[in-house]
Amino acid sequence: KFPGWGLKTNENNRKMTSYEDVKAYRETLIENRDRLDYEIDGIVIKLNDYAQRDKLGTRQRSPRWALAWKFPPKEEVTRLEEIVVQVGRTGMLTPVALLQPVDVGGVTVSRATLHNEDEIAKKDVRPGDKVQVIRAGDVIPEVLKRIPEKGRKRGKKFSMPGKCPVCGTEVIKEGAYCFCPNGLSCPAQLVGHLVHYASRQAMNIEGLGEKTVKSMVKNEMVRDLADLYRLKAEDILELEGFAEKSAKQLSQAIQNRKSPRLDRFLYALGIRHVGEHVARILAAKYRDLDSLMKADLNDLKETPEVGVEIAQSVHEFFRKGENRKVLQELKDAGVEVEEMPLIKKVAKFKDKTFVFTGELESYTRDEAKRLVVEHGGRVVSSLSSKTDYLVAGRNPGSKLAEARTKKVKIIDEEEFRGMITEG
Repeated sequence: KFPGWGLKTNENNRKMTSYEDVKAYRETLIENRDRLDYEIDGIVIKLNDYAQRDKLGTRQRSPRWALAWKFPPKEEVTRLEEIVVQVGRTGMLTPVALLQPVDVGGVTVSRATLHNEDEIAKKDVRPGDKVQVIRAGDVIPEVLKRIPEKGRKRGKKFSMPGKCPVCGTEVIKEGAYCFCPNGLSCPAQLVGHLVHYASRQAMNIEGLGEKTVKSMVKNEMVRDLADLYRLKAEDILELEGFAEKSAKQLSQAIQNRKSPRLDRFLYALGIRHVGEHVARILAAKYRDLDSLMKADLNDLKETPEVGVEIAQSVHEFFRKGENRKVLQELKDAGVEVEEMPLIKKVAKFKDKTFVFTGELESYTRDEAKRLVVEHGGRVVSSLSSKTDYLVAGRNPGSKLAEARTKKVKIIDEEEFRGMITEG
């Protein structure tokens, strides 16, 4: 119908009735993908019976009536020039291949992770080797394998360093991975921690990105998390790229984040194995930071969805003297962690499904989703006749018209806020 209405559609769309037809179509498209005027990484198979779509419903992030079938990743050959080692936020040492730049599916690739020492040994890649490179899922660059070259002398086998390449601390090995145990005293880990701490899902300090953090650490302006709150606008002004107005804005953004809620603060601390979901579970159970810090190991283990490994990680984090020192310094710098609101056993959104569209003024999208989940509801990305509410912000997309067609209740941000706060 769309072409008849004068709407633009993709000329490669096809209607099919069997798996064999879909498979044959996909294989034909793989052969012809380089002739297209745009990049594609697969096909999407959709059920075109709307009644059946409603019966199938949706998962948390995707509809059950649509399925992506990816193409094999594109492959190119280049030369591995060097293997370097990066140190991440958790102290993990990761070998990275530096490559002669090569175009892989429209993207210039010059670096690719090699995961760990065992993976390098398994693939037997060394500096100077010719290698096959792919973009896993057409996104993440990866060295697939070595291309043998007869008669060419090969470089030395790679081995992980015994000391951290950034701070010189003796590394420790856990299974296939190596770690620097120097924590925030290691500049690389400090940078990673600060970037994570300031991220949108954590403390949400706008304007504090990786480039600025690296400059702060390099200039020894910040040695731990608490130093952030001691920075003044005139200090930030000394950094490259800052003018008086932008320095004041960043200083104010940092000071505005001195009263985080417990779950966001826990996630911001970067405790190993503690993501957003686990942080919310722990915050809901213990409600304030002091109670969590005092929790014994057995009590942590008995928390639903918190296994032995997570419990041990949390317990060890709060027992370490250096971590307690940082927490005290944050408190001295004016950071006051708000306790977690008590979630009623009878949740007001129990069994209710929400979809969001458009821009919200009072909440980030992540905050709005979190509020729905905390009140017993769930958030999905696609509308169906079983959706209870569409929350429409500014500049809503096509979901608004779709909701009207499917007779889904449409509410604005003010109504949503009223539902959250009532009672």
